[in-house]
Amino acid sequence: MKVGAIFPITEIGTDPIAIRDYTQAIEELGYDHLVVFDHVLGADPTKHELWGPYTHEFQFHEPFVLMGYLAAITSTIELATGIVIAPQRQTALLAKQAAEVDVLSGGRLRLGIGIGWNQVEYEALGQDFTTRGRRVEEQMELMRLLWSNDLVTFDGEWDKITDAGINPLPVQQPLPIWMGGWADAMIKRIARIGDGWFAFFKPDDTGKRMIEKLHQYASEAGRDPAEIGIESWVTVNNAQVLAGRNQKPEDKLLRSPDEWCEEVAGYQALGATHIACWTMYADLTPDQHIDVARRFKEAVDGM
Repeated sequence: MKVGAIFPITEIGTDPIAIRDYTQAIEELGYDHLVVFDHVLGADPTKHELWGPYTHEFQFHEPFVLMGYLAAITSTIELATGIVIAPQRQTALLAKQAAEVDVLSGGRLRLGIGIGWNQVEYEALGQDFTTRGRRVEEQMELMRLLWSNDLVTFDGEWDKITDAGINPLPVQQPLPIWMGGWADAMIKRIARIGDGWFAFFKPDDTGKRMIEKLHQYASEAGRDPAEIGIESWVTVNNAQVLAGRNQKPEDKLLRSPDEWCEEVAGYQALGATHIACWTMYADLTPDQHIDVARRFKEAVDGM
């Protein structure tokens, strides 16, 4: 099972040296991958009804620009977007940006995509929030063509390309596309056309049923379920953000290494191929994020 870390994007700040030191420390600790989140815009919750926990007060670095920097200061760690909100972006530009990161990193990008929840962000980027589920499937088809062919002709519902292509192509052809989400439609989509799943659930009976669904849908689609990766995230504290809830003060308290390892073992028993250490929302400085990530890695390695 691969062990990664969540880049503390809302807390790392804007100091390039702090970003460098954190990222290089994570690589030196032996983590397999680093997961970067995405939001282009945050909205004011007093003016909008927002389902998710992020607002205009949360800082998000642009993931592909950030990864261009991370590619230059690392050498082995995989860079994963977890997730880029694909349907609010132009498909060809998204394919180009992903290919560029893969080139600059020497083939170390894992592209995680999703459909998002922030309708305000879709409006600001000129895209239709209501069609995002159907559109992401067309985007996946087109991006895979663009990553594997010098020239592409494509006439879809949302995108049209006539004898054109991106250059350079990525090192990985095609790039792996993982998806995040928990709705039944998303699980079916991953089972049919995804390479992996960022699975946002706890290793309990609910999680077991969701993985059983994924395997059932994959078999029905004629795929081997074992070919679909599964990544789960282990929070070092009691953060509830994965459930779409904002944090209470008590949620920031760190859990014990034994609790971390118990959860990791639970995910492993369910068949997870990847896990990632989540250190955000515990009021940590960049150096403290590194220290907690070190403790987590030592605990998991000692299992």
